[in-house]
Amino acid sequence: MQNWRKLGLIFNPSGEYEWMKTHAMMPVMDRIDDDYARIYFSARDDKNRSQGAFFEINLNDPFKIMSISKEPVLKLGQLGAFDDSGIMPTSIVTNNNKKYLYYNGWTLGKNVPFFSFNGVAISTDEGATFRKFSRGPAVLFSNDVDPYSTFAPFVIKDDLNWKMWYVSLIKWVEENGSLKHYYNIRYAESEDGIHWNRDGHVCIDFANELEYAIARPFVLKENGIFKMWYSFRESAEVKSYRIGYAESHDGKLWKRMDDEIRLDVSPEGWDSEMIEYSFLFDHKGIRYMLYNGNSFGRTGVGLAVLEN
Repeated sequence: MQNWRKLGLIFNPSGEYEWMKTHAMMPVMDRIDDDYARIYFSARDDKNRSQGAFFEINLNDPFKIMSISKEPVLKLGQLGAFDDSGIMPTSIVTNNNKKYLYYNGWTLGKNVPFFSFNGVAISTDEGATFRKFSRGPAVLFSNDVDPYSTFAPFVIKDDLNWKMWYVSLIKWVEENGSLKHYYNIRYAESEDGIHWNRDGHVCIDFANELEYAIARPFVLKENGIFKMWYSFRESAEVKSYRIGYAESHDGKLWKRMDDEIRLDVSPEGWDSEMIEYSFLFDHKGIRYMLYNGNSFGRTGVGLAVLEN
């Protein structure tokens, strides 16, 4: 059983930059050294356009923000590009002195509200700056397996193989005069972290007829077991996001174990309506979780600690 204790809100944009008015959505942590970390996230301007940003913390005192990016780490693409309306960092991998930052690229639609596919940006200066690998979605793009949209690729390098778990939008449904999206978590593999093979294999699917969104996988491998934390909604009792958990021996066939998580919304405050988009890390033998709360990250990034 995972008993998580909330430590509180550690960061939320204060609106000092035009491009960072609100949101610290989908935190992605990268260690600078043993005690310092850079946390990438997606910030929004007053037109609701998102761009990549970061803040830095001392892990011994995570509530003290050491620095905040003064300009976007990942900027919007040119008009008409797949990322002209939003960019969201989702995962980072260090390989051969380079950092690969995977991201969502958003553009707006007419018959449906949006489209999202995925690219990668590469840093050669320890993550201070990134350059997009291409102007198009080189990592996950529209094909017969994922024809509508893909989101939130989470990547690890497992020995010589690169493994990815990502979200695939499988259909739009009109309900009560509005459009509802359905998406689950799928799997892909790569030899270089850029070009990915995918066959539509579903890792985490809907648990019941009410569930329609399974989002943001985070995966680690411990003692030969793959462990995944993800966000899901909805059920008969709960309409908003909660954090789920699953395990796998091969990274492809997963057993959902959502009841293992002891972490829920607070009675009031910034995470009283939903909790989602978790990212885990260990520091001095203790496991922590970064996560978002109400309004999909609008209220900032919080921290919880595993007590068992």
